Amino acid sequence: MAALQRRGLQTRILSSEEEEKLKRDQALVSDFKQQKLEKEAQKNWDLFYKRNSTNFFKDRHWTTREFEELRSCREFEDQKLTILEAGCGVGNCLFPLLEEDPGIFAYACDFSPRAVEYVKQNPLYDTERCKVFQCDLTKDDLLEHVPPESVDAVTLIFVLSAVHPDKMHLVLQNVYKVLKPGRSVLFRDYGLYDHAMLRFKAGSKLAENFYVRQDGTRSYFFTGEFLARLFLDAGYEEEVNEYVFRETVNKKEGLCVPRVFLQSKFRKSQKTPVPVTLDLGHES
Repeated sequence: MAALQRRGLQTRILSSEEEEKLKRDQALVSDFKQQKLEKEAQKNWDLFYKRNSTNFFKDRHWTTREFEELRSCREFEDQKLTILEAGCGVGNCLFPLLEEDPGIFAYACDFSPRAVEYVKQNPLYDTERCKVFQCDLTKDDLLEHVPPESVDAVTLIFVLSAVHPDKMHLVLQNVYKVLKPGRSVLFRDYGLYDHAMLRFKAGSKLAENFYVRQDGTRSYFFTGEFLARLFLDAGYEEEVNEYVFRETVNKKEGLCVPRVFLQSKFRKSQKTPVPVTLDLGHES
């Protein structure tokens, strides 16, 4: 279970033991292995869903509570909304959202073809209410399925962290193209010093705040400054950008571990962004 959450503008303070662990674990995975991981990223996520089927993640029923834009962006009461869930996995966010709000049509995509098939096999999948497709968000695939400037909101929930930091700006640029002017990307992902970051063993580090799991999938842990820079460089305007702190409690094992997430909202500017290509993967 999770304890009551709090929010803040600074990430949590590490204990001396945690600081020492991070100082020790500075060796990076070899360039050869890093290139192999990037090349096999889709295969590794496909294998992840093959092993775990639809059972790994819990359904997310908190989305509309945390992101009121999914309701309040309507200009009139019965307005139909079009959203994009970028990185839908097996539908743990998609299906609760569609059940809760019958006035939503959702585009949903994932990097893993296997995850997309699981969504299509779900009894709740209705082609009149959603369209799911496989897509690499770092490429221009999105516009093949979603008309430009047609989406009222984009959810980017525990997705960007799986993308190589040098390619994250491409995801935001492609999402920008399908989002209506003045509408927002709703973001939630791993924050710096989350418990998951501190659990990585030596030899798992790819770059600053970027790690590889044993199954070959990767995860980045965001600071608010890094995330804001990504979005602002892609032409968005910052609305909210803050850390969410929680404690996950396992009473049986007597464990209480700190979780750190970054929850943010960035609005598409009315201005045309100037394309910026930066190497953002090596933040100090």
